[in-house]
Amino acid sequence: MSAYYLFEYGSTLERAYGTAQHLVFLLGQVGILSAFSILFGQPFFASSVITAMLHVLSRSMPNQKTKWLVFTVPYWALPYGLMASDVLQAGSAAAALPHVLGILSGHIYFFHKFVWPKIGGEDWLAAPDFLVRWFDPSARSSSKDSVNAALKARKRGKGRKLGSA
Repeated sequence: MSAYYLFEYGSTLERAYGTAQHLVFLLGQVGILSAFSILFGQPFFASSVITAMLHVLSRSMPNQKTKWLVFTVPYWALPYGLMASDVLQAGSAAAALPHVLGILSGHIYFFHKFVWPKIGGEDWLAAPDFLVRWFDPSARSSSKDSVNAALKARKRGKGRKLGSA
């Protein structure tokens, strides 16, 4: 199930912010979670990274609905629901620690990437230009320009009725 979550929510995060920024996110999470694992003596697993992804997505679009197992839940509840299901399956509150570390590391990333620049700080988690050029060459042009170019390039004809030859 972890591989599914990693693919599903990782690709959602990548589509939302771009491949270069997603790579910066993953490297940042590995660094933060490694520091936490040394500090707490707890190795981090994929569940920590998945919960960090879910936390960043849930902070970005908190009221969007998503399917989780058989339930439709808002994104903000998803990291906590995943943590609760792991605690219930393990039968121990200790199963929540990787998720708590993931929520904490995701919060650190979200704060420094989105909140801190809005209150006057520097966005030091922005993807470097060489990564943007390498992974997202079309990301430099604005999406509005690409939509306008597509609208100008489309061919307009008189159209045909359905069923006519």
